[in-house]
Amino acid sequence: MKKIDFVKMLASGNDFVITELRTSAAGGSAFGGKNSELRNLAKKVCDRIYGVGADGLLVLEKSLPVRQAGRIADIMMRIFNADGSEAEMCGNGARCAALYAIRYTLYAKENIRIETRAGVIEARVNGDNVKIKLTDPKNIKLDIPIRVRNRLLKVNFINTGVPHTVIFVEGLSKIDVEEIGKGIRHHKEFKPQGTNVNFVEVLSSNSIKVRTYERGVEDETLACGTGSVAAALISGVRCQVSGVRKMNVHTHGGEVLKVYFDRVGNSFKNVWLEGKVKIVYTGVYYV
Repeated sequence: MKKIDFVKMLASGNDFVITELRTSAAGGSAFGGKNSELRNLAKKVCDRIYGVGADGLLVLEKSLPVRQAGRIADIMMRIFNADGSEAEMCGNGARCAALYAIRYTLYAKENIRIETRAGVIEARVNGDNVKIKLTDPKNIKLDIPIRVRNRLLKVNFINTGVPHTVIFVEGLSKIDVEEIGKGIRHHKEFKPQGTNVNFVEVLSSNSIKVRTYERGVEDETLACGTGSVAAALISGVRCQVSGVRKMNVHTHGGEVLKVYFDRVGNSFKNVWLEGKVKIVYTGVYYV
């Protein structure tokens, strides 16, 4: 039996189990480290009945030596969804990882650089408020016609580190997020990666409400960081927002996240996501 120390953390309704991939004196990590072992661990630890329960598992490691020498990043974060799949990026997860790094490691500084599969992101920690700078969004496509459940829909696509579809609706509370989201998530238009799906109701030129169906969790979650950013940016295009702008994103979990960005045409730079992070508890998981 192996013991894994972990911290349960929460950001805007997204909950994560965070652990470090440490190397023992005898060589090897505390719980393997191979992709298959980490995927299996994620499925077990994220199970809400037989495990700790979480939307995802975040595994933190020292950034690769060759990159660390160039001081590109302080830590590396790997993200495993509840179904065991590995994600390129997670906005709320990155905010949790930044706070973890300051509270539980030797990084006694407010600015942390985190290496992800989507690139290196910057994080700024101020108490329990964490703000992260995402990699520049890409692959923006507007008004994509797709057919879901015998209905013709027009959706928008953007990659904010992971693929996201944004669809504008009225009466957000009445939308069947699970069924429609599942149909869009697996639609042939977005194969082979699939897509996360964000349903957006515009409240004003700088305020929106969002509900998200998350790929990997395969269900609606209380919030999604990269999804909130995707919704904010596409809303910025739709509302003809130009220059430096802030969008308030009302999540299904109740928190209002802040998304900052510079827009030039249909492209974006200096994209930041800001919100609260909470440490729920620490524990030991037995494998």
